Amino acid sequence: KIIFHPKFLPSVVICDPELTVGMPQFITAGTGLDAFAHCVEAFCSPHYHPMSQGMALEGMRLVKDYLPRAYADGTDIEARAHMMSAAAMGATAFQKGLGAIHALSHPIGAMYHTHHGTTNAVCMPAVLQFNRPAITGVMTQAADYLGIAGGFDGFCAYVDELNASLGIPKTLTALGVTDPDIDRIVAGALSDPSTGGNPVEMTEENTRALLQACL
Repeated sequence: KIIFHPKFLPSVVICDPELTVGMPQFITAGTGLDAFAHCVEAFCSPHYHPMSQGMALEGMRLVKDYLPRAYADGTDIEARAHMMSAAAMGATAFQKGLGAIHALSHPIGAMYHTHHGTTNAVCMPAVLQFNRPAITGVMTQAADYLGIAGGFDGFCAYVDELNASLGIPKTLTALGVTDPDIDRIVAGALSDPSTGGNPVEMTEENTRALLQACL
């Protein structure tokens, strides 16, 4: 059991993009897409927090504009700086809530030692479809802001293309989650606090189907 204590929170955080220049492409992609997942899930959360909503939307834009640049050239300090801002914005935005992406990613990472942000990226396409009935309108708004044509479907296509361009595996199986303990993952997902922010209620039945889609 992890117990959080206020004394563990930093008084000051120094965000220096020069410290990220040496990160390999795999980590650049995974951490950048983790920031993107924070923003996407916060934006989709049904809870009320208009300031988080605005930060989530702009955080998505920064990732869209600058993650491909940081991935292509790790010394692009402007791209690194904007990605650091996007990460901070995503971490602030998810005060509004997270969702099924993180609910799945947390137990999977704990059990199979997969990289957290990369696991989020692998799960995102299936979770978007899972939440489609509840998020079509809000993600159409996001697509419009980001300059993505096609509304919700266009946003989903963009996510697929972004993942592919950054070398993200298409499935959890390809990520290395082989012979998974389905029951244990589902139980872990349903007990994760992130389920409370998912726009579609997560049950044992639909979470099992969602996990199978990710696999």
